[in-house]
Amino acid sequence: MIHAGIVDKDNCILGVDIIAITEKQLKKDIGLTMAMSIVIGTVIGSGIFMKPGKVIESAGGSTMALWAWVLGGIITLAGGLTIAEISTQIPKTGGLYVYLEEVYGKFWGYLSGWVQTVIYGPALIAALGLYFGSLLAHLLGIEDSWKTVLGIGTVLFLAIVNSLGAKYGGIVQTAATIGKLIPIMLIAVFGILRGNSQILDMSSGVTTASISMGAAILATLWAYDGWMMVGFVAGEMKNPAKVLPRAIIGGLAIVTAAYLLVNLAMLHVLPANKIVSLGENSAGTAASLLFGDIGGKLISVGILVSIFGCLNGKILTFPRVPYAMAERNQLPAAGTLSRIHPKFGTPVPAIILQVVLATIMMIVSNPDRLSDIAIFSVYIFYIQAFLAVFILRKRNAGQVRAYSVPLYPIIPFIAIIGSGYIVVSTILNKPVDSLFAIGLTILGLPLYWLLQRKENKVAAANSARIQ
Repeated sequence: MIHAGIVDKDNCILGVDIIAITEKQLKKDIGLTMAMSIVIGTVIGSGIFMKPGKVIESAGGSTMALWAWVLGGIITLAGGLTIAEISTQIPKTGGLYVYLEEVYGKFWGYLSGWVQTVIYGPALIAALGLYFGSLLAHLLGIEDSWKTVLGIGTVLFLAIVNSLGAKYGGIVQTAATIGKLIPIMLIAVFGILRGNSQILDMSSGVTTASISMGAAILATLWAYDGWMMVGFVAGEMKNPAKVLPRAIIGGLAIVTAAYLLVNLAMLHVLPANKIVSLGENSAGTAASLLFGDIGGKLISVGILVSIFGCLNGKILTFPRVPYAMAERNQLPAAGTLSRIHPKFGTPVPAIILQVVLATIMMIVSNPDRLSDIAIFSVYIFYIQAFLAVFILRKRNAGQVRAYSVPLYPIIPFIAIIGSGYIVVSTILNKPVDSLFAIGLTILGLPLYWLLQRKENKVAAANSARIQ
């Protein structure tokens, strides 16, 4: 069995066991403190450094941008609380792929896995690679045109590291942990204390036609992404009925507060329109203004370490999805994609698939667009997962639940309505990107039917042989 553990978002530990583990096999060692640290770790990521400018640009100004971060946090919290109930009723690891298969059947599990394989995973890897390349080019003082080369080189390097064995990827993860926390803390504290720019009611400097609150919230959801992993460890908690909701509420409240503080600090140091124009380099520029050139460079290095660790975690874990699908004969070339390297014990073909797709995306697109496509594509299936709580309550009526989502059905409705707003808003404001994601999703349908037809023929042949 391949086990990818629970890796935080900047360490990007994503709980993806390929073979489902029953609750009886899990040790119940996780208390409230550890559970909250997992929540915070899985959510806080590169987005807080990369997205402030995009959120301000889309929102049209600083005040509405701050509201976008709050609303993104509320949607995330409602989603996390809802998924927590599903995870306790389906105590198997594998996340969205497993939840949808258990509730809606094999087809929907396959389709969510397909989207994670060809869109979500590669797009996130590509976006992080380009963000890393852009920041590294800025730090080194070379032209921004080098960001794609640097990004691709970094992705290929980490693919090799993770192909050599999961333990090497784990070393990178450990080293990246501090890199995430230091820049967030320093920018938030010193930015608020030393800044002198006006924070509220500052214009982004963009035209009215390009303003969209939906696009602003979508951008924040990149920073909040990772919350789906919150419920993965429910079966390992000492008392999930009490620990899980407290960990989710407390952890996501801390994350939302941290994001707001960083944004307030950056707006206190840099004018809103300057943050927009600087884009992903705004956090590094703010750090230079606060701590001087040397201090700013050290903070920028911390941000780079954070993104590097996040990218490493994605490359460590996302290939496990196509590997799992190949194990079930749900992808072409399943025999190849389900292979494990005999010496290193890693799914090398699946890693190569994800990296090749990510590299193509890095060449033809930009990180902001890729991150929006990734979040849009997966939120279509998140809505299904939120609706599943109503189905499971009806299906398991009369059974005692280890955990129930509070304020039911209000919290699930908030998650569904908020996610639906994001999906519809993206379709209206970014129809090309939305159609691209939907088109790639639909491409999985004939493939599924062909594979099912082949599987049915094999089953019929085996049955006839037995008779």
